[in-house]
Amino acid sequence: MDSSPEDRTGAATRRFFGVQSLERLFSWTVDSIHGAGHGVTLFAETLYWLRALWTKRGAVRDKIVMTGFGSLPVVLLVAFFTGLILALQSGIEARRFNQEAAVGALVAATMYREMGPVMTSIILAALVGSAYSAELGTMSVSEEIDALRVMSISPVKFLVMPRVVALAITAPILTLITDFVGILGGAVIANAQLRVDLKVYYDWVRWASNLTDVMNGLFKALVFGVLIAVVGCSQGLRATQGASGVGNATMKAVVISFVLILITDYLINWFLYPMF
Repeated sequence: MDSSPEDRTGAATRRFFGVQSLERLFSWTVDSIHGAGHGVTLFAETLYWLRALWTKRGAVRDKIVMTGFGSLPVVLLVAFFTGLILALQSGIEARRFNQEAAVGALVAATMYREMGPVMTSIILAALVGSAYSAELGTMSVSEEIDALRVMSISPVKFLVMPRVVALAITAPILTLITDFVGILGGAVIANAQLRVDLKVYYDWVRWASNLTDVMNGLFKALVFGVLIAVVGCSQGLRATQGASGVGNATMKAVVISFVLILITDYLINWFLYPMF
């Protein structure tokens, strides 16, 4: 018995969308592989061009000023409220065991190990990584990158290496600021709502503060800073199709940076803090 026109239309529609879905999945997979390969190659070229770091010190300095002072207001605000939230939530649980005084140790350890580097890096990915991608993407679609290559000027040496070095320096510095401001925010909640004396709070902070945790957090920030810069520059250099391509590259740079930060954070924790 022949099927009705509606059935034939439905079957054709399902086949169409099935093929389209497979094509999109294949295209996404190929693009992801190409993007990962381009990022690794770009990082290797950046390491190679570190030999020209002294000659590009002015560009590095300018990028440090731009990324550091441009991100500082947001970093301060987020760090302070992160400390407030950590102290409030940990204080709620600590009060069940009459250990409110230990909130300082909980806030300090959490800021040093996790919240300091991770929150700082997420802010940098949203602000700086997207800016890197947009800048290089605009240059790419306007053929300025090709013009540099025609003049035998390496885009990696001229554009990428200073940005990677600048963010690798800025991220640990901002992380230290985040740690300090977060602990300060925790002190406000500990004293105002948990009725913990500030001297007792900072005694616990000093007890929980050790060089290993601080250095581990700074090492994370360094790795995250390099990842953010390489991803942002890589997506910008690969941008095509005019303004829409620049927008897509910027969006991908932020999303990929967020994912890599979380994955890398787990791997570093697994290596630095083994359970066995």
